[in-house]
Amino acid sequence: MDKSVVEIEVKAVLPTSGGCAVFLGDDLKVFVIYVDQAVGAAITMFMHHTPKPRPQTHDLFADVLTALGARVERVVINDFNESVYYARLIIVASNELDQQKIVEIDARPSDSIALATQQKAPIFIAEHVWEGVEDMSDVLQKMEERGFQVSDDDEPTTDVD
Repeated sequence: MDKSVVEIEVKAVLPTSGGCAVFLGDDLKVFVIYVDQAVGAAITMFMHHTPKPRPQTHDLFADVLTALGARVERVVINDFNESVYYARLIIVASNELDQQKIVEIDARPSDSIALATQQKAPIFIAEHVWEGVEDMSDVLQKMEERGFQVSDDDEPTTDVD
């Protein structure tokens, strides 16, 4: 199997009637993964460094990783089957002798994206999956033109006059 990957980033997180649409991609192509409201909110908070009144689930997981001397090294969205994306969370753990162990864990792409965003770890997509996703660049552009603005400094907003 081909192990080629493409590095992508979170371009925007926009609310939908059933949760959130996470737009991921690069300068050439953007695709969407739909996530539940809680994970969408977590990704948005991590993107914008929004303080939370108390730790949420992704914060807990990150704190446990840190306590164990581990960190998220990268995320790979590695498959797509019957409208479902699959991902691998790659974690690097160091022991007291500074020896490293790499652990790969099957994880929901939504949780993986949230953790990668929180820990500033890169996100990749397998090339065979990338080639099969529908390009949604025009949809994101139209949403931005209609007033949805997402930048690195602001929360997603709509312009209302």
